[in-house]
Amino acid sequence: MKIGLLAFIADYTADPATVARKCEALGFESIFIPEHPIIPVNFRTKVPGGRELPRIYSHMPDPFVSLAIAAGATSRIRLGTGISLVPERNPILLAKEVATLDVFSNGRFIFEIGAGWLAEETEIMGADFAKRWKITREYVRAMKELWTKPEPSFEGEFIKFPPVHHNPKPRQKPHPPIHIGAGGSGLGPNQRALENVVAIGDGWSPIGIAPADVAPQLAKLKDMCAQAGRDFRTMEISVYMLANPPGDPRELIKRYADAGVHRLILSVPSLAPDRAERELEAMARAYIG
Repeated sequence: MKIGLLAFIADYTADPATVARKCEALGFESIFIPEHPIIPVNFRTKVPGGRELPRIYSHMPDPFVSLAIAAGATSRIRLGTGISLVPERNPILLAKEVATLDVFSNGRFIFEIGAGWLAEETEIMGADFAKRWKITREYVRAMKELWTKPEPSFEGEFIKFPPVHHNPKPRQKPHPPIHIGAGGSGLGPNQRALENVVAIGDGWSPIGIAPADVAPQLAKLKDMCAQAGRDFRTMEISVYMLANPPGDPRELIKRYADAGVHRLILSVPSLAPDRAERELEAMARAYIG
């Protein structure tokens, strides 16, 4: 089982280089940095899980800048967005950021993507919330053209461009793996998430889904891949664990592995500058050994 870390980094936490360097030294396989470019002061959208939105959501730095800093401080650990809000970005510039980070990290980037849950944020950033997944699918298809063609062009409903030069191309071929960060336990319809995995993804990363619930979802994904001519065996399955569940971590890892999960992505309590290293060490002892 690969063990990754979802690093909620802010201007008041430990910095990306310090966190990534420590994670690599402790044996974490990957580090993922989330994204919210803005949080409206007032919004009506219900926060997933019915909780109050944590303060850190309004203090998130740009994930690509943060991951570039992390890349410069490390040499082996995989680096990912966790997740990138695709419809809130310009796809031509986003494709450039992805390719640049992949080149200068020597092919270590994982492109975890989503379409967002906060309607007011999506609208402020210029996208139609009701069409956010339709936009995301089209943007990803356009980015694949930019990453793989010498003179890419695209004609879609939401993005159009004539033949252009767009370099560098990603180090990983044909492009960095694209994982759909959607669905899970009470955080969105799994059917839509699985459809998007089959349509544009190389993996699925649901949030907080229990081991017992993973296997039937993966059986469904396997059938959907077969119907679409996709090879299910190439799909990488990760699960975001936003809270540490009770019980023996080793038993939990085994249950997820038996269900078909390849990676657990854990969340650290605070990453406060005076506690970050101890928090990471404790998590490594529990989940890595």
